[in-house]
Order: sequence, then C-alpha cells, then structure tokens
Amino acid sequence: MEALALPSMNSLTISCSNLQKGSFANLPGTLHHCKFYGQSTLKFRPLHGTRHYSNVIKMQSDSEDYELKQMRDMAAAKKRWDSLIREGKVKVLTPREAGYAIQLSDKTLLDVRPSTEHQKAWVKGSTWIPIFEVDDKVDPGTLSRKVTSFMMGGWWSGVPTVSYNSRFLSEVQEKFPKDADLILACQKGLRSLAACELLYNAGYKNLFWVQGGLDAAEEEDLAREGPQPLKFAGIGGLSEFLGWTDQQRVAGAKEGWGYRLVYSARLIAVFLAADALFIGAQQLGRYIQDLRSH
Repeated sequence: MEALALPSMNSLTISCSNLQKGSFANLPGTLHHCKFYGQSTLKFRPLHGTRHYSNVIKMQSDSEDYELKQMRDMAAAKKRWDSLIREGKVKVLTPREAGYAIQLSDKTLLDVRPSTEHQKAWVKGSTWIPIFEVDDKVDPGTLSRKVTSFMMGGWWSGVPTVSYNSRFLSEVQEKFPKDADLILACQKGLRSLAACELLYNAGYKNLFWVQGGLDAAEEEDLAREGPQPLKFAGIGGLSEFLGWTDQQRVAGAKEGWGYRLVYSARLIAVFLAADALFIGAQQLGRYIQDLRSH
C-alpha cells in the first residue's frame, strides 16, 4: 500500500450519517451520505442508479423466497401423497398394468400433463385435462420466475414455467362421476399424484396412479398417438436438440450409428454458430470503436 502511495486502511475513517448497525439492507440508499477521509485524494462519489440496483436485489430476493417456499411445499406434499398410497386410498399401477387395465376393463386414463407435453404424444383414447398449464401471464412476478427458471437450466431442459389450472377439478367433475375408475398419468409421476390427492379430497375413491409416469412406459405398454414416443414428450431445450437426454441416449444405442451421426452433426453446428457469433461480436466491437475514433 505504501509503495503505491496509497493511504493505509488504518488511516481511513468513514462518516456515514445514516449507516447504523443492522441497516445494511438499505446500504445503496445510504451511500450518498458517506464520505472517506484520508491522506490521499481518494473520494467516494455518489452512485447513480442505486434505485435500479435495489430493484434487482429485491427481485432476486423474491425469487429465492419463492424457490424456498416451493421446496417446502413439495416436501409437505410428498408426505401426504405417500400417505395416500400407503393407506391404499390410491392404487399403484405400472405403465404396463395401466395398459392392460385400459384394454381389458375400459378404465379411463386421465392425462394431466401440460399442453407442451401432451401435443408431442398421448395415450390413445385418453382424456386430457391438465392440472398445471404453461403460464402465459406477463406480470412482474411471473416474468421473474420465468427468467429464473430459464437461467437455472430451462435453456437446457426446455421445461416451461407452469401454473395451477383452476378449472381442473370442475372439468373433471363435468366429465366423470364420483364412482368412475380413473387412471391418472403425467410425464414423471409427480403431477398425477397431486391430481390424485385433489380428486380424492373431492370425493373420487376409485383412483389409480401410474408409477413413474409416461417416462417409464415402453412403446408396447400403451397404445400411443402423436408425432413422438411417450418417453420423448417431456424433453426439450438444447439438450433435446443435441440428443443428450437419457431417453435419446437409450434410443440412440438401439438405432445405431445413423442416429448418433445426426446429433453429432448438430453439436458441430452449435459450435460453429457459437464461433460465428463470437467473431461477429468482435468485429462489431471494432467497428463501433472505429466510428467513435472518427
């Protein structure tokens, strides 16, 4: 410090008229009242745009609180769902058993997946009523969750932000009586369990849950309709494009080299596109610098 002709930290004092112990949450707003005194000409200048920084921090805090609440709610829900299964209030079926039940006893499969998954593949003869649907709202809270979801892996997995379908129960009640035998399925098994709990509390007692969801189904287990296999309905994003999901790897092992070459070519294309964008950004930066210099 001395060799650089800077004052030592001990020679600096801080005078903050509004900065008190325990008030660090308001730090951006109090920086205007802070001054540094020392042997150098170092001055602490007011920061501009502190309101913007405060808003960003608040959005991050709200997002973290939302994620924490989701984790707590999920843990509590899993305990309730385990109780439903343990007490026999909801019967468990494998995908193959569900296929047999649909064919032999005319039970109805109720598909509770969101539209993004259902439009890719669905079980023939099933009824689709989503318990969660893709959230298309544009309010600040929803946008914040969408950005957080995208940054936390949505760009890779393609999983959209969803919200509860408030008409789910009423739509089920319109189509099925309380004594109907209903087989509930989603992509991985969690949302269908939530639907089982909701329907059981509403008076439906003949409920069956497809364990593992449609991800656990083989092609011969259930009669399928739609452009993709049932296992592929829940994948998306860059991972699907590159073929790096578990489902695609299993399929690739069966298909052979032709399947792998397609996704290898896509991976090379992504690298080339990234290089082109990087070079383009460099050229644009140099062009802007040249304009400023002239």
